[in-house]
Amino acid sequence: MTSIEAWPEGEPHLQRSLNLRGAVTLNMLDMIGVGPFITLPLILAAMGGPQAMLGWILGAGLALCDGLVWAELGAAMPEAGGSYAFLRTIYSGADGTRKLGRFLAFLFIFQLTFSAPLSVASGCIGLSQYATYLWPGLAGHPVSHMAHVGGYSVGVAAGPATLVAIAAVLVAVFLLYRGLTGLRVVAAVMWCAVMGLIAWILVTGLMHGHVRQAFTFPPGAFELAPGFFLGLGSAMLIATYDYWGYYNITFLGGEVKDAARTVPRSILISIALVAAMYLAMNISVLAVLPWQGIVGAHDLTARRAVISTFMEVAYGPRVGPALGKLAAVLVMVTAFASVFSLLLGYSRIPFAAARDGNYFRVFGRLHAKGFPHVSLLVLGAAAICFCFFSLADVIAALVVLRILLQFLMQHVGVIYLRRSRPEMVRPFRIWLYPLPPLLAIAGFIYILVERANFQREILGAVVLIVVGTVVYAVRERILRGAG
Repeated sequence: MTSIEAWPEGEPHLQRSLNLRGAVTLNMLDMIGVGPFITLPLILAAMGGPQAMLGWILGAGLALCDGLVWAELGAAMPEAGGSYAFLRTIYSGADGTRKLGRFLAFLFIFQLTFSAPLSVASGCIGLSQYATYLWPGLAGHPVSHMAHVGGYSVGVAAGPATLVAIAAVLVAVFLLYRGLTGLRVVAAVMWCAVMGLIAWILVTGLMHGHVRQAFTFPPGAFELAPGFFLGLGSAMLIATYDYWGYYNITFLGGEVKDAARTVPRSILISIALVAAMYLAMNISVLAVLPWQGIVGAHDLTARRAVISTFMEVAYGPRVGPALGKLAAVLVMVTAFASVFSLLLGYSRIPFAAARDGNYFRVFGRLHAKGFPHVSLLVLGAAAICFCFFSLADVIAALVVLRILLQFLMQHVGVIYLRRSRPEMVRPFRIWLYPLPPLLAIAGFIYILVERANFQREILGAVVLIVVGTVVYAVRERILRGAG
């Protein structure tokens, strides 16, 4: 099996230039996208009150269990491609001859062609929703259509806000065409905007809010009835989406300095910092805005731009509207920073698979500046297509695809790898092993099935598995015939 770290002499190649600070920055830019600024009303509605913060807390625990798996695998196999390299190695056997590893790695890349653009599109859709707060005319009169397949349906819409989302994808691709070395100033500016917005929300809640209000629970909030667990599953799905991104550095494993130490540290530091920020931020918002108003709001603009509404209420009618608009701008910058980070990391994965001979060869091309431009362009084009779908549908499809065709395979895989290759060098080992991967498996399965209408996304994932399997079989037959 060809190593993806082997480079023909004189050909452009990836440079190991990312240190711990840069790795944490990229992870957190990926994690703190538009999600926490637009999903708070969805989480509150899922459980009917501030008890929905339990979803954030359990989501943080799930992220930690999952992060420990990524940390062990990322430190042991610091190559470009992340999950692709992990699955290929785990399921190929000690001698590398088993075909299961090659197939599962291909299947992961195949689903990534859909799930990565879904992730990018979710950030762009959220960005466009805050843009409608600044320019209400963008929200008007979209052309919509409901597509029906059997008993399931999905909505597609096109309007001015859709064009804003598409423009965000195009700008991100343009910036990333400069290569990794020239992007440090851009990343630093985005990082300052993200941290500045979070700090502003926390200070505002502290100065103008009432913390007790954030913990005013409705009657029967914690009654362990079927509705409670159903709502908790939906809340945890949204929280999981908001936390994801701590593993972004593993996709850039071939560009990390001292990867054996940097990768696990950056993952765990990112999870701890973002979990603390999310919980504090949600308490701050609920300390100013009563949860009853957020859950029952009939003003669609307020639900789309909850942070801007939060600033309006906190600072009053004189300066509140202006600060609400400033908050909307900062949320849009934060969302764009996430899109930027997502495209940067995910574009390396099909590239790594193509270099390994296990994906379409065209994805293995490097630009003269040393970045995988074909992979970047394809993922960007797919993200544009997904900008026409609703945010809720995009998030649900993304989370289900990732759990079934990436996370569960890795968690089973890390346990299998401990047994099949005990001699492998593991610079970082999972704490309290095997408890974290087992808890993560249980948590992800709970998210998959403990939701209303969960069958739709699972059916879509099954269809993708079947199509990917057929494509893999046909491609392998063609390659054998050519050989």
